Amino acid sequence: MTLRRLIAIIALALLAAAGFAPAQAQPRPTNIRAELVAEKPAMPGEKVTLAFVMKPDKGWHGYWRNPGDAGQGMRTQWFIGNAKVAGGTLMYPTPETLLISGLMNHVYEHDYAVLAQFTVPQDARPGSVLPLRVKAEWLACTDQICVPEAAELATGLTVGKGRADPRFDGWRAALPAPLGAEAKFELGRDAIRLGIPMPAGVKLEKPHLFAGEDHVVDYAAAQAFARNGDWLIVTLKRPKIAAIDPASFTGVLRLNAAGDGVELTAVPGQVPAGGTPLKGDAATDLSLPMLLLAALAGGLLLNVMPCVFPILSLKALSLARAGESEAEARREGLAYTAGVVLACAALGALLLALRAGGEEVGWAFQLQEPGVVVVLLLLATAITANLLGLYEFAVPGFAREGSPQGAFATGLLAAFAATPCTGPFMAAAMGAALLLPVAEGMALFIALGLGLALPFLAVAYVPALRGLLPRPGKWMVWFRKLMAVPMALTALALLWLCWRLGGDGFAVLSAFLALALIVALWSTGRRQRAGKAAGWMLAAMLVLIGLVGVEKLPRLYAPGHAGIESILDAKPFSEEALAKARASGRPVFVYFTADWCLTCKVNEKAAIEREETKSAFDKAGVQVLVGDWTRRDPAITRFLTEQGAAGVPLYLWYAPGKDTEQLPQVLSVGLLIEKAGSRGD
Repeated sequence: MTLRRLIAIIALALLAAAGFAPAQAQPRPTNIRAELVAEKPAMPGEKVTLAFVMKPDKGWHGYWRNPGDAGQGMRTQWFIGNAKVAGGTLMYPTPETLLISGLMNHVYEHDYAVLAQFTVPQDARPGSVLPLRVKAEWLACTDQICVPEAAELATGLTVGKGRADPRFDGWRAALPAPLGAEAKFELGRDAIRLGIPMPAGVKLEKPHLFAGEDHVVDYAAAQAFARNGDWLIVTLKRPKIAAIDPASFTGVLRLNAAGDGVELTAVPGQVPAGGTPLKGDAATDLSLPMLLLAALAGGLLLNVMPCVFPILSLKALSLARAGESEAEARREGLAYTAGVVLACAALGALLLALRAGGEEVGWAFQLQEPGVVVVLLLLATAITANLLGLYEFAVPGFAREGSPQGAFATGLLAAFAATPCTGPFMAAAMGAALLLPVAEGMALFIALGLGLALPFLAVAYVPALRGLLPRPGKWMVWFRKLMAVPMALTALALLWLCWRLGGDGFAVLSAFLALALIVALWSTGRRQRAGKAAGWMLAAMLVLIGLVGVEKLPRLYAPGHAGIESILDAKPFSEEALAKARASGRPVFVYFTADWCLTCKVNEKAAIEREETKSAFDKAGVQVLVGDWTRRDPAITRFLTEQGAAGVPLYLWYAPGKDTEQLPQVLSVGLLIEKAGSRGD
C-alpha cells in the first residue's frame, strides 16, 4: 500500500467517523461535482437504474473501483428518508491510465457516470415519491494534491410509470460489455498469464487490462499482449511486495483509446502458449519492411562501431588480397557474406529458441557465459600469434593464398565479434525480432548479417571500389604485423572480461591457457620452418589445453559483486529502486551497460562519467541508476525486453510527471546537460 493511498483512506475514515454535514447545512464546494439521477419511475418491486453523475473540475480526476497504485473509488450509504436501505453494486465506465511519478492510477479525467440498480420496496405506494438519499464519499486528485470529498445526494424517485432519461443510453454505453465467455489464467512466480477468448477480427488499439483485485499485478509494469487464433494472451507482472494468489481474476480490458472495453472473469486453467505479439511499442509499431531496412542499416553501421573495430583489421587483409582477380574477389565476397549471414542467423535462432524455452536472454547473450569468453580469448590469442608470424595456419582470412573457405570463416568470426554492440537503427529492429513471430524475427537477423557484410560484398562486386585498394606487396608483411596490435588488445580485453565474470583464479588460469597456446603455436611454427610435420603435436597440445580448461575452470569460477564505480553517485538498478526514484519527483537517468560492450564503455567515458555531466546532474537533482548486464540477469533482461531493446546499451530518461524517454545509443555531454537543464520537459 502506497503512502498516498494510506493518507486517502485515513482521511476518508475520519470523514466517516465524523458523519456527514446535516442536510440543511451549506454544502462545501467539491472539486468533483456529483449529482444523483434516476433513469425513470418504477413500480413496487421493480429495479431502476440510478446514475452518480461526476463532473471533475479542470485538472482534477476521480478513480475507478480499483484505483491502482494510489487513490480511492466511491463509497456509498443508501437511505429512504432516515431508514437505511440496500444499494446496488456500483458499475463504472471503462477507466483510463494516468502514470504519475512511477505510480499507475486508474482514473477519469472527464465527466463520467457511475451506475447502480435500486429495487423499489414492495410496499411503496404507486403515485408516491420516495425521498432517496445517498451519502457518497470519494477522492479527488490533481497531479499534485488529493482531497477527500463527500456529499449527500438526493433524488425523488416516483413510484409508477414514465419516460426514461435519454442520457442513460450514453452512460450505459460507456460501461464495459460482459465478455460472455470464461477466460483462463496461470500464475507464475513473476507473472500472471491470461487467455481471453476474443475473435481474431476484433481490432485492438493499445489495449490495457485493469485488474479488479488489489495486490495481484504490478500496475505500472508494461503489459504484453499476443494473439493466438481466437485467444488474446495477456502477460502481467506480479507485484514485488504482498502479492496474493487469487482464486479467480476479474478485470476490465480496454480495447482502444475511445474507451470501449469488456468485463471479464478468469479462472485457473491452461493458457495457450506463444502467439503473435501485438504492435504496441516503438519496436513493433514499425512495418516489417521498415524493420528490415533498420536491421540492414544497423548491420552496415556496425562496421564503424568501436566494438567491431578489431575485426576490421581482418577484413582489411582479406579485401587487399581479394584484388587478384574479379572472379576470385566475387567468390570471396559471396563466401564472406554467407559466413556473416549464417552466423547472425544461427545466433538469432539460438536466441529465439532459448527465449521460447523460458530463458531470459538477449542480444550478445553468449558473452555473458565465461566459457565462451575463454574460447574467444584463445581464438584472439591464436590470431595474434599468426599475425606476428609465430606460425602459419589457414586461420580465417590469413592463408597466404585467398580462398572462399577462408573468407567464409572470416565472415563467421566477424559476425560473432560484432554481437556485443548495438548501434543506431539496431535497437528497434533487434527489439522487434524478439517479439515478432519466428519467421519475421529470423528475417531481421538475416538482414542484420547482410548489412554487416555489405561493404565487403560491394568491394568484391564493384571493380571501381576494388581498384581503390592497394596492390599486394611487401607492405602486407608489415601491415599484417601492425594488425596484431588491435588483436592483442582484444585478447587483453577478453582476459579482463574473464576476471570480471569469473574472478581472480578464473582469470589467472585463463591467462595460463592462453600462454600455453602461444607456446604450442610457437613450437608448431619452429617445426613448420624446419620443414617438419607439426599438425599432430599441435592437435595434442590443443586437446591438453581443452581438458585442463574443462576440468579446472568451473572449479575456479567465483563471480564477484563489484560495486558501481561512478562519479555520479549512481545506485544499482531494480524496478523497486526505479519506482522509488520516480516517486521522489526528481529526474531519473537510467543506463544499462556491460563490461563486454565497447559502445557502452565509450559512451560512459565520453559522456556519462564526466565532471560537466556530474555538475549538471547535481544541480538538477538527477538520480542515476545503473543496470549491469555483464552477467546474465533475468530481471534486467525482462526490463530490456519491455522497453523494446534486445541488449545494451540502453539509456532512459524519466522527467517528473512525464512519459519515459529513450535516449540515443550514442550519447554526448551536451545531450545529458541539456536534459538535466530542462529537467526533461
